[in-house]
Amino acid sequence: MEELLKLISEESRKRGMDPELFLADLIAQKLDPREKVSVYLKLHEALLREAEEEYARGNLVQAGEKLWGSVVSLLNAIAEVKGWEHYSHRDYDVIVQNLYEETGDKELVLYFGMAERLHANFYHNFMSKETFELHRDYVLKLINKLKEFIKQ
Repeated sequence: MEELLKLISEESRKRGMDPELFLADLIAQKLDPREKVSVYLKLHEALLREAEEEYARGNLVQAGEKLWGSVVSLLNAIAEVKGWEHYSHRDYDVIVQNLYEETGDKELVLYFGMAERLHANFYHNFMSKETFELHRDYVLKLINKLKEFIKQ
């Protein structure tokens, strides 16, 4: 069992994904598109809730990574609906670029950059609390924007 957990951890890290998101992707591959979107939305909600719990405890590194996972889950749901690739960090950049091109909303690109910095902070722990909170505020705005694409 320990070897399996190590493999999951290594594979998710290679893909720049939270282990929960990696496992959700593996499971989702066997589902029809509607079920996949539902899995991604449930994962988004769970990760957002966990992010807020970690933030309340003062664990900013974990809170930031959970926020990243929450964003990525929404991007996966959007990409699934639109028929876009969504299996790597590069794909997430392309998804955001596509959404920007569709809408002209520059904030999507800017706020996504803030989410990526939270993800980087998970590996390097360089953010002060003040900087983290600035990023968190914009990532929460990004989440609200991405939710609008799901409603459409």
